[in-house]
Amino acid sequence: MKLKSLGVIGSGAIAAPMLEAVAGNVPAQLDRLSLLTLPAVADGARALLDKVGPRIAREHEVVTDADAFLSRRHDLVVECAGHAAVKAYGTRVLEVGTDLLVVSIGSLTDDALRESLRAAAEKSGARMILCSGAIGGIDLLSAARLAGIERITYTSRKPPKAWKGTPAALLVDLDTVTSETVFYEGTARAAARDYPQNANSAATIAIASVGLDHVTVRLVADPAAPGNVHEFKLSSACADMDVRIVGKPSPDNPKTSMSTAYTVAREILNRLSPIAI
Repeated sequence: MKLKSLGVIGSGAIAAPMLEAVAGNVPAQLDRLSLLTLPAVADGARALLDKVGPRIAREHEVVTDADAFLSRRHDLVVECAGHAAVKAYGTRVLEVGTDLLVVSIGSLTDDALRESLRAAAEKSGARMILCSGAIGGIDLLSAARLAGIERITYTSRKPPKAWKGTPAALLVDLDTVTSETVFYEGTARAAARDYPQNANSAATIAIASVGLDHVTVRLVADPAAPGNVHEFKLSSACADMDVRIVGKPSPDNPKTSMSTAYTVAREILNRLSPIAI
C-alpha cells in the first residue's frame, strides 16, 4: 500500500529529528501527517509541525485525543513515545487495520501485551514492524537465527550520566564512577523491563535472535565511553558476528541514540520510494 497518511505518537527526542529527516528527503507530499501528543507538550509539537509539516504533508495536525487520532485511519502509525505509549495505543492502532512501527521494543517483554498486539494484527491484517533502532546488522542477525545461533551476548556501554534516573543509580554512585563499572548482568527480558529508556536494544537483539530469556546482557557505566556503545557477539552456523556501534546520544535525552530517529525515518522513506533498501 502506498503511504499517503502518516501518524506519529510522540513529538520528542526521537520524533523531532525523524520528522526533520523525512521532511528533507520525502519524494512527494503525503496527504496527511498527524502527531498524537499530550496536552502539556502540544504547543511544542505544533511548533515542530509548523517547521516540518508543510514539507511532509498537505494537511498536518497535532492531536491530543486518541480517539480522534485513530479515526484518521492512517496507513502507518509510528510509536516514538516509550513503553507506556505502546501499551496505551498499540493494540488499538492494529485493531483498526493500521500498520504500527514500534520503536520501544522493550515493551514487548510484557508477554500479555505482545500477545494482544499479535492477535490484533492477525485479526485485522495489519502488520507490526519492529524498528531496528540503534542496532545495526539486524538483517544478518535474523538470518543467523534461521541457520541456528550457538551463542550470543550483548553489552550496552554508556557514560554514567546516561544511566541517571534508572535503577543503576541505586546500585552505583554514578557521580563518582571513574572506571568501567558493570552494574547489571542478566537476561534481555529483565534488562529491557527494568531499564525501559536504555535497554530497548537488548530486546531488539533478543527478539531478532534467540528470545528474551536466552540473550545474556551486560549494562555498563563507563566514563570513557565515547557515546552510547552497543556491542554484540554471536556464533552461528552461517556466520560469526562481532559488532560495535557507537551511537551519538540525543542532545535532548542522553539515554537515546540519535541513530534511532534515522532508522525510523528510513523505514518511512522506504515506504515512499519505488526502491527500498
